[in-house]
Amino acid sequence: MIKSSQSPKTIRIATAAFFFISGFGYTTWASRIPSIQRDLRLNEAQLGTALFALPVGLLLTMPLTGRLLRSYGSSRIMLFGALMFNIMLGLLGYAVHYWQFILVLLCFGSSRNLLNLSMNTEGVSVQKLYKKSIITTFHAIWSCAGFAGAAVGYLMVTTRVMPVWHLLSVSTTLVTLSICFFPFTLNQPPQQLEKKILFSLPDKTLINLSLICFSSMACENIMYDWSGIYMDKAVHATHAIATATFVVFMTMLTLSRFAGDKAVSRYGVKLIMQCSGLLIFVGFLLAVFFPYVPTTIIGFALVGIGTSCIVPLCFSVAGKSTTMAKGPAIAAVSTVGYLGFLIVPPTVGFVAQAFNLRWSFAIIASLGALIVLMASKIKNDAAEPIVI
Repeated sequence: MIKSSQSPKTIRIATAAFFFISGFGYTTWASRIPSIQRDLRLNEAQLGTALFALPVGLLLTMPLTGRLLRSYGSSRIMLFGALMFNIMLGLLGYAVHYWQFILVLLCFGSSRNLLNLSMNTEGVSVQKLYKKSIITTFHAIWSCAGFAGAAVGYLMVTTRVMPVWHLLSVSTTLVTLSICFFPFTLNQPPQQLEKKILFSLPDKTLINLSLICFSSMACENIMYDWSGIYMDKAVHATHAIATATFVVFMTMLTLSRFAGDKAVSRYGVKLIMQCSGLLIFVGFLLAVFFPYVPTTIIGFALVGIGTSCIVPLCFSVAGKSTTMAKGPAIAAVSTVGYLGFLIVPPTVGFVAQAFNLRWSFAIIASLGALIVLMASKIKNDAAEPIVI
């Protein structure tokens, strides 16, 4: 429901602000993982175990997410998710015991799920106010925020600012932004509750989208968590080059998301997803078979382009489902997708421990091939260029 004082542009900016909040907050946390690991004196196995608290928190929240979206509307859940997400972000710096770290990560994963699902549902609703595709631009804002969060994190690390003060300052700032932008979001009336639905799982019409979303999210988060380590262990690059490689990945990811709406409007969802999967497949294999600085940078750049538009397109197509309501449909696809984002990267560590990182990345390359296969099965009506 659009208030008389609101315009589609105002609503779009306010919604984009929450994507910025999510991206900046997440990469702020990611930038301090090594510092927190050192402060808590955790080995790699202990850290990997703790990171599994994130997907566990997500799973605990998933049964309620679709129901909350139907009961209260996406904008209210988006505000609640943003507030809890940033409160947990601030508390991460105060964890002094291993069990405290795991507990806060559990709540951090739950709140991040609430924020991300609600803001993507909100984004699909805002898309309906426009005739051209704008959905991938929201995720481009997330990438820009992620890049900014990582840059600030790098500055905090190099200037030796303690994680507790860094995370608390970012948390406070993002909470303030959430409260300021909320009044300008799209206020939608709650949807009719379906009593039989509690746990939003994809029906058979959404299985392909769910697998595509799973694969893309897994590949993207692997780049966040493991690209620098791959450059160090497999390519034997310097820390500066490893950082530059990640910058290249984030740059290509962000630029491609800004260009994605125009490409989707011209070529359609199906072709863009197929090409994206191919780029991911080729990019990872290039880094695996030619583990040198130039080829690995090119490979990771291709992965950045490939992962840029898949997730927002999955949510957009899911939002047009004729068998499930919009909120539950997006939540159902996300249930599977975010498992890839959270579970696969820690698993890479266990595979690397048993074999090596190149084997891990070779296995991950197969997810790109899976995207190509699943995208080819998308129905033609869903694969048409988005003009709403």
